[in-house]
Amino acid sequence: MSRIAETFARRSRAGRRGFIPFITAGDPDLETTRALMVELARAGADVIELGVPFSDPMADGPVIQRASERALRHNVGVADVLAVVADARRETDVPVILFSYYNPLLQFGHERLCAEARRAGVDGMLVTDLAPEEAEEFAATLRRHELDLIFLVAPTSTDARLALVAGRASGFIYAVSRSGVTGARDEMSAAAEQLVRRVRAFTDLPVAVGFGISTRAQVAEVWRYADAAVVGSALVAEIERQASAPDLVAQIGSFARLLLPD
Repeated sequence: MSRIAETFARRSRAGRRGFIPFITAGDPDLETTRALMVELARAGADVIELGVPFSDPMADGPVIQRASERALRHNVGVADVLAVVADARRETDVPVILFSYYNPLLQFGHERLCAEARRAGVDGMLVTDLAPEEAEEFAATLRRHELDLIFLVAPTSTDARLALVAGRASGFIYAVSRSGVTGARDEMSAAAEQLVRRVRAFTDLPVAVGFGISTRAQVAEVWRYADAAVVGSALVAEIERQASAPDLVAQIGSFARLLLPD
């Protein structure tokens, strides 16, 4: 059983739901990313999504786009992201997922990527623009290195697509709360709950819901019907706001704790 699966199983036995924060590696710098990973784990993260900076993040809204741009200005690449995970592993064993577009991973090389990711302490990967129909070669390499492959599903996904994803995913399935790009929203879409119900008809894997979750009330709402809530843009926006603060890491930790329902 993978570390991700063990984490969800432990939460389920305790009757609790999961919290998955997202940050962009290298924003504002790699040293801070490492510290944020450790702090988010202490704040209650069950899994951490670590964004690999990319020059054309078409699935992301302006907040995460700006974070990628800032990281790329420091020339942060896949090797740097793996190094920061390895360093953070000295202080936390919370599962880490690389959240990436396919191009930088392909350029790095499947075999090299998976071997080095495993050594660094990465637990899985979510590749936003890799369709499950085209993922078998990459998925096979991940399996050889005991890494989970997480897929996105959306309210527009057909039952056939949900069945395909259910057969190829491991760790958990990421249900997008609405169509469109990432970004905080004032209200959650009812389509998210319907999507989770549809996914559960095809798999026993945990289902996490993300895109648009930015408040404690929204996390609580997602916890009502899903196994975990993913918070990304709200955290990245707070990092952007607090970038010059000497206590940035502590501020982000406090912000994350405020997102968790009692």
